[in-house]
Amino acid sequence: MRFWKRSGNDQTPQPPAGQSPSDPPTALPFPEFPYHPDPRNTGSVVESDAVCLACNHTRGYSYTGPVFTIDEAGEALCPWCIADGTAAEKFDAEFTDAGLVPADVPTDVIVEIARRTPGFSGWQQEHWLYHCSDGAAFLGRAGRIELEPHPEAIDVLRHEHDPHGWSAEQVEIYLATLDKDGQPTAYLFRCRHCRQHLAYSDFT
Repeated sequence: MRFWKRSGNDQTPQPPAGQSPSDPPTALPFPEFPYHPDPRNTGSVVESDAVCLACNHTRGYSYTGPVFTIDEAGEALCPWCIADGTAAEKFDAEFTDAGLVPADVPTDVIVEIARRTPGFSGWQQEHWLYHCSDGAAFLGRAGRIELEPHPEAIDVLRHEHDPHGWSAEQVEIYLATLDKDGQPTAYLFRCRHCRQHLAYSDFT
């Protein structure tokens, strides 16, 4: 059975007994992630001297988000091994729940998001958003203040609880309490084609 293995161990992972981390290639540029453009800013990747368990290199950065795998993926994977698929292949891992994928989104996009893109941590089960027959780019957590420049995202959130019968007053109170660092919080995305902003929110 697959399960979510979440980071949270404060101990720096070490290579297996008898091994030492090899020197990584020099001057490697930080990998590009089309569906998560700035994982260092969102907190999904942080500076770290941990040894990546996929490549056995100390690369200066480690992934902090969820890892969906049947194996023990440990607490340290470098963003390079996520970007090139090494981590996904070695641990048969995914890094996010692709969510409800529209029928017009190509399979290779789903694979790119699930297996070669850093995920993010939410209060509930995280999922990706889609627009213009493609995955949207994840921009980070957002509260009401961060959402103000993006009224189209607020409008999406305004209708998020329509199936639950929330009144207009309840919805506006909820939107006013959105907090980037607390809860409820929103997760902000941007369409890679039309540039429209999207969002969903959750809380415990």
